Amino acid sequence: MYQRILVPVDGSPTADRGLQEAIRLARLTHADLRLIHVIDELSFALGIDSYGYYAGELLDLLRKNGEDVLRKATETVRAQGIAVDSVLYENLEKTVAQRVIAEAELWKADLIVIGTHGRRGVRRLVLGSSAETILRSAPVPVLLVRSADDAA
Repeated sequence: MYQRILVPVDGSPTADRGLQEAIRLARLTHADLRLIHVIDELSFALGIDSYGYYAGELLDLLRKNGEDVLRKATETVRAQGIAVDSVLYENLEKTVAQRVIAEAELWKADLIVIGTHGRRGVRRLVLGSSAETILRSAPVPVLLVRSADDAA
């Protein structure tokens, strides 16, 4: 069964639902979790355009936010008595999906658990879907956990 579960986290309620499901699976299978947060090119570019930050300031802010997201998620997992580690990538050369897939291969994950919004149609085309790209390209099974808004 699953012994190494990779969980992308970004601090959103949707990602938190994915994390909670990964915790449930880890308890059942006695798996270890690896949490991953990626500072990607799109977040970086949108931050500069939207908020008028200098590149260095924005990268520092995104890094601090990523560290906070990982710290909180790690505390949540450890409180459940599950082995966990985390990794933060400042990855301006790959998309989030590419970085998650590469990490799954590097860490030899058995499963990837992702919170997803479940967007369809034009919204998915406009916003893109990291979850869909990971689902289509991952070297291991992927569990998509729908957001609370979409689960109803």
